[in-house]
Amino acid sequence: MPLLELHSVTKAYGALVVTDTINLTVSKGETLGILGPNGAGKTTLFNLISGDIRVDAGRITYNNRDITHLRAHQRCKLGIGRSYQVPQPFGNMTVFENLVTAASYGSDIPEAEAWDIAVKTLDQTGLMPHANKPAGSLTLLNRKRLELARALSTQPEILLLDEIAGGLTEHEADVLVEELQRIKAEGVTMIWIEHVVHALLSVADRLFVINFGQQLAEGPPQQVMDNPEVRQVYMGMET
Repeated sequence: MPLLELHSVTKAYGALVVTDTINLTVSKGETLGILGPNGAGKTTLFNLISGDIRVDAGRITYNNRDITHLRAHQRCKLGIGRSYQVPQPFGNMTVFENLVTAASYGSDIPEAEAWDIAVKTLDQTGLMPHANKPAGSLTLLNRKRLELARALSTQPEILLLDEIAGGLTEHEADVLVEELQRIKAEGVTMIWIEHVVHALLSVADRLFVINFGQQLAEGPPQQVMDNPEVRQVYMGMET
C-alpha cells in the first residue's frame, strides 16, 4: 500500500498555476528525488504535502487517510516531518534544546521521552559534540544537520528534505549524504528536493521531475537523467 499519494493536486495564485494536476505515489521505505528548474513548483509541492499551504483542487492521502484539509501541525504529528531550504533553528537555544522542543511539540510525547529522542538524534546526525552550543553559532553544515535533526526529532515516517545540501562544499555534501544513507537504512521514507544532483543520485531510488508545475518525467534515476527532455529543460543540454 502506498504511504503517500497526491491525486490531481493543483495550486494557483491568480492566473499563475504553480502545481498543475500532479499525481504522485510514494511507497514506504522509498527515497524519491524531486528535480526541476528554479520556479518549477517544487517547494510549493512540498508545502502542499506538509500542509503549509492548502490545495485548490485534488486530494492528498497518507497511510490511506485523506489529509487534504489537515493543518501542518496535525500532519507532523501523524508522521510527516520536513526540513526547510533555509535552516530555521531557535538561535538562542542550544542544539539539544532545539531537538527537545521539536520532539515535544512535533509528536506530543512526555518531556522525559523527548530528551531520549533528542540524545538519539544528536548521535544520529553527528551533532553530539555541539549539543550545548547555541544553534545560532553553528557553521552552515551543522545548521543543515540541525535542520535535519529537528525534523527527525518529530519521529517522522516520511521526511521531506528541501535542498538540504544547498550551499555546502562537495566534501560537506558528501558528509551529509552519508548521514542520509544511514537514515534511509533505518527505514525512513524520504522525498528530497535538491539541485546538488550528484548528492541526490547517491540516495534516491526514483526521480520525479517537474517543470512549470507539471510532471515532466518519472522513473529510475539513470533513465530520467538520460531523458532528452529532462536534459534540455533541467540541464540546458541539447541532445
